[in-house]
Amino acid sequence: MPHRRSSLAGLLFVSVLVYGCAQSSPTPPASPTLSVMGATATPIVSASPAPSSTATTTATAAPSGGLPNFSHVWVLVLENASFGVLAHGATDPYYRSLIARYGLAANYFAVSHPSEPNYLALFSGSTQGVADDGTHDIAAPNLADQLQSHGKTWHVYEQGYPGGCYAGSSASGASEGFGVSGGYARKHDPAISFNDIRTNPSECANITSLTAFDPAAADYELIVPNTCNDMHSCSEATADAFLASFVPHIVSSPAFANSALFITTDEGSGANQVSTLVISPLVKAGFSSSVRHDHYSLLRTIEDAWGLGCLGQSCSANDMSEFFGS
Repeated sequence: MPHRRSSLAGLLFVSVLVYGCAQSSPTPPASPTLSVMGATATPIVSASPAPSSTATTTATAAPSGGLPNFSHVWVLVLENASFGVLAHGATDPYYRSLIARYGLAANYFAVSHPSEPNYLALFSGSTQGVADDGTHDIAAPNLADQLQSHGKTWHVYEQGYPGGCYAGSSASGASEGFGVSGGYARKHDPAISFNDIRTNPSECANITSLTAFDPAAADYELIVPNTCNDMHSCSEATADAFLASFVPHIVSSPAFANSALFITTDEGSGANQVSTLVISPLVKAGFSSSVRHDHYSLLRTIEDAWGLGCLGQSCSANDMSEFFGS
C-alpha cells in the first residue's frame, strides 16, 4: 500500500484519511519486510483468499510514487510451469536471455488451481468463486471497466480466437504468424466470461485473434498464446520459440518506451510458485526481486500506476514497484 506524507499542519487531515482500497478489504496482519537490492517492501501472504463475486472498484487512488505512469502495459500469460521450469530450463534460451536483460520476480505465486481462476484473478482481482475450468458467466467489475472509466483503452489478443463475440469453450486455430498452430480455450480468456463484455458487441470486439497484433492498439493488452504455444499441450521449447518470434514485436516498437511487458504463468505445481518477467526499458538489467508477489500484485501494479483504484483482493496486495526504482 502506498504511504502518504504530509506536513505537520495537515496531520489531522491525514489521520482520518482512508485509502480507497481499505473499503474493499480489511487491513491485513503485519508481516515482515524483505529487502531487495537496497529496496524494502512489505510482502503479502499468498494463501488463496476467500473468493468473492461482488468485488467492487474503490475510489480512485493516486499512482504509487514508485511506479511510472506507463504508456502501455502488456500482460502475456503462459501455462502450467513452476518457477524452475522456465527460470532455469535448458530448453528455453530466449526466456533466460530476457531474465538477463530485464527483471525477474523470483518469489511470485499463482493464487489457485486450476487455470481459469488465475486468469480471472489477473483480470478482476478475484477468482469469482470459480474452482474449475468450466464455462462461467460472471456479473462483476473487472479491469476493462476500470480502464474505460479512466479514459484508457484495452484489448485482449487470444491466439486462435474465432472472433465475433464467440463464447464457445474451445476452437481450433492457426499459428497466426507466431509459433505453431494450436487451439483456443475459453478458460484462458477471462474477458469473455464477464457479462458486460460478452453480451455487448462493441465491448467483445476488443477480443481478437493474434493475427493483427499491434503493440500500440490499446493502453492495456492481454496476450494469450494458443494451447500449444503457451505450454499447455506442448513443450517449454515450443513456448520459448513462440516468445522469440513474438516478444521482439513489442520490445522493438516505439510503444515500448516508458512501458512494461509482464510475462507470467497461470499456475505451477507444489507451492504454486511461478516465474514472472518484468520487461521494460525502465528496469535495471538483471534485476531479481525476492519480494513475495502473486497475480493480485500484478493487477495492483497496473492499477496503481494508472490510478485506477483497486478490485477485490488486489486491494490488499503489494505492487511490484521495486522493479522501477532508481
